[in-house]
Amino acid sequence: MKTKVFIPFLLFLQLFLLSGCLYPQKELSKNQIAYQDQLDSVQSAIEQFQKDSNGLLPIKTRDMKTPLYQKYPIDFTKVVPRYIAEPPGTAYENGGVYLYVLTDVEEDPTVKLMDVRISEKIRDLKMNVMVYRQKNGYPPYKELITNTVYTLDHKKLGLEEAPQVRSPISGELLPLVIDNQGEVYVDYRIDLFKIIKNNNLQLKQGEDILDIIPENSQFVPAHSLPYTVNEKNEPIFLEK
Repeated sequence: MKTKVFIPFLLFLQLFLLSGCLYPQKELSKNQIAYQDQLDSVQSAIEQFQKDSNGLLPIKTRDMKTPLYQKYPIDFTKVVPRYIAEPPGTAYENGGVYLYVLTDVEEDPTVKLMDVRISEKIRDLKMNVMVYRQKNGYPPYKELITNTVYTLDHKKLGLEEAPQVRSPISGELLPLVIDNQGEVYVDYRIDLFKIIKNNNLQLKQGEDILDIIPENSQFVPAHSLPYTVNEKNEPIFLEK
């Protein structure tokens, strides 16, 4: 077992911000930029559908074990063309890179976005991890971040660089981590840190703070572990 290595968060943040940048202009196209009016039009369609359907929501069925932010994807076949002419160009169903999902379905169903490119990166990496685990009997762990979360040893997977994904929230590159069950997740500490700082949020230690991402952006933090804050109000993984 590797010796536990605690990386100071501010140092961690600086290292990854150096590697991150905003999306190159050549990558920005109509199916990659989600404008607020697109979310507003879908939100209006959802609300009208719910009103006409005695409270039902136009969502696809997902297993109860599905993570919260991936559990309620919108089923556009139920709202097109009666409530909206077609899915937005940014929607996966229309050639875009986002799944339109609902949050807070019980109290206030709200339209948010999930970046499909992140899901695809996670899926591909999990395949590599599975192959490595079958061959070696254990996942490709590197350094211990908490009692149950590790960095990935990309060299063991035959990768030249540590795997990262581009955050749709901040545009920064976010690292991927692995838990003690061999599951791969996005490390959202950079995004959480920025949201806390930019909004002057004072959060309570021990409570899951992940909701501040959809509350302060168009996006949901898919493929995420729970987070809380330390005594310095900095985001850390929430240990169970």
